[in-house]
Amino acid sequence: MTLQDLIHHLEVGAGLSQFNRSMRFASCALGLILLVGAYDLCAFRNLSTQEGMDTAQLARNLAQGKGYSTLFVRPLSIYLVQNQNPQNTNGTVGPQVADPGLLKGNHPDLANAPVYPVLLAGLMKVFPFSYAITKTPKRFWSSGEKFYRYQPDFFIALFNQVLLLGLVVSVFFLARRLFDGQVAWVSALLLLGTELFWRFSVSGLSTILLVLFFMGLAWCLVLLEEETREPKWNRAGIFVFTSLAGVLVGLGALTRYSFGWLILPVLIFVISYTGRRRAMLGALAFLGFAVVLAPWVVRTYYLSGMPFGTASFAIIENSSISPEDRLQRSVNPELLRGIHNSFPLLTAASHILWQKLVVNGRGLVQTELPKLGGTWISGFFLVGLLVRFRNPRLGRLRGFLLAALAVLALAQALGRTKLSEDSPEINSENLLILAAPLVVIYGVSLFFVLLDQVELPFFQLRAAVIGLFGIIASLPLILTILPPQTSPVVYPPYYPPSIQTAVGWTRDDELMMSDIPWAVAWYGQSQCVWLTRNVAGDFFAINDFFKPINALYLTPQTVDRWTQAGDWGNLFLQTLRVLPGDNSKYPLRVNLNFPQRDGPNVPFPLSYLQAGWPMQLLFTFRQHWPTSP
Repeated sequence: MTLQDLIHHLEVGAGLSQFNRSMRFASCALGLILLVGAYDLCAFRNLSTQEGMDTAQLARNLAQGKGYSTLFVRPLSIYLVQNQNPQNTNGTVGPQVADPGLLKGNHPDLANAPVYPVLLAGLMKVFPFSYAITKTPKRFWSSGEKFYRYQPDFFIALFNQVLLLGLVVSVFFLARRLFDGQVAWVSALLLLGTELFWRFSVSGLSTILLVLFFMGLAWCLVLLEEETREPKWNRAGIFVFTSLAGVLVGLGALTRYSFGWLILPVLIFVISYTGRRRAMLGALAFLGFAVVLAPWVVRTYYLSGMPFGTASFAIIENSSISPEDRLQRSVNPELLRGIHNSFPLLTAASHILWQKLVVNGRGLVQTELPKLGGTWISGFFLVGLLVRFRNPRLGRLRGFLLAALAVLALAQALGRTKLSEDSPEINSENLLILAAPLVVIYGVSLFFVLLDQVELPFFQLRAAVIGLFGIIASLPLILTILPPQTSPVVYPPYYPPSIQTAVGWTRDDELMMSDIPWAVAWYGQSQCVWLTRNVAGDFFAINDFFKPINALYLTPQTVDRWTQAGDWGNLFLQTLRVLPGDNSKYPLRVNLNFPQRDGPNVPFPLSYLQAGWPMQLLFTFRQHWPTSP
């Protein structure tokens, strides 16, 4: 081909359409890169949730070859492991057992599902994660001479943003298959412009991955429904899509346990629309789900005596019988004594669960349901429920979506814990967000139905209306990117340099206790147990019978609310009386004691106050001579 032929091919021949497609693709790719860059420069924040840091430190342990172990130790996990330890024959805590809580080695994680940490572990193997904060500030990661962005947090956010872009692509193709190109483009762009999804992308949570699993599940059900009406894959197609739907629910449950409840609407869909083979296909879907989930349940039950470890108790947490996080922070919980081999639902009174469902359900109906997709587009979806589709595929998928929303709402209300109070919206207990992409697709479809009924003065005005619709829906994201810039540092209470400095005053094999143990585990890479509910029963039980606690690190989580800290508030009051006004006087010898109701005061073993930064205290059992933080 000569140069003249090539020019003709690009200008008027078949190459023109190919060139236009390439240019559109390049323009979209450039726009996405600019959007990700603008958001990360202006609105990125370091990890701010307990769950995000907990998952990250777990993934790092996997990447470093330490197995599925955790540095963030929950007192409840110690209790479960100790009861399941075959060396402890009498079921009580005592010095005759060498390591009943498995604290002297790698403590097994009993709180997190494995899929997302495994993916993060692979990411940490590939990318050069730098966990230590250097004394010499580096550009982009620091602002002048001060710490700014934490590099591992930033890489995890980029990974989730890649998943978000993949989610947008899946929404585009599903919307185009269900409706048309217009609905597909607008749905994809609106999802890309939803500020809530961008906040989830930098949170370190598994939510974006879980929404991808939900979209994959929707794809399977759409293809299954089409195959039952118009077979294209012979008999194999129905069995493949059915089993794949069960497997996806299983993978979702291994990402977040509550996702497993979606097997119920999947079974309803399969049984309702697959004709004479409904019983066989329903059993096949459940088998695919069970085969994926069962090995992990067996592992967790073997270690803890509970099918999902500490997560098994979510249904009774933050209720009247176990307020806030009391159960997770108890090493010998009265509620579970003698029943550690039973599912907690059997021990909780039905009226307690009903009360939790009503209280949390009220908040769902008032605040969560009206903004299903993180945007007011959900209003179009809710109104669209009054519209009947001619295509049975659309009606059936919408029926599955409604059933899924009902199940997710029920699971969210009953499984709500203190995590939702500590971080509203951005938490792993926000389950309704999983259905947001389908909600957006159906909402956009109603928008176009209404737009087609409007007589516009000229055709070009239609594009302007669609553009205005998209801009208004994306306003929260637009305003987030605009100045002033958000500080990436999530303080109080998380300031990584202070955490790493505090950990530097302990040895690698020593156990710390803190009110932010997830942050100590992630930023400090040190084994840390959660601040117990009390001193007399739980602190001394861990310190005397499981493993000595060599440091206590308190942050604004406790210091700001010391009047609500129970026994710890008494120790804090004693500390206030001896705090020096000059930082050069640290380390400071302090004689603290715990007053008992019956008997003499018990001396507190951590008698050296190493540092008293603003609103942060570090106690150790030995004197250190560190460099200035």
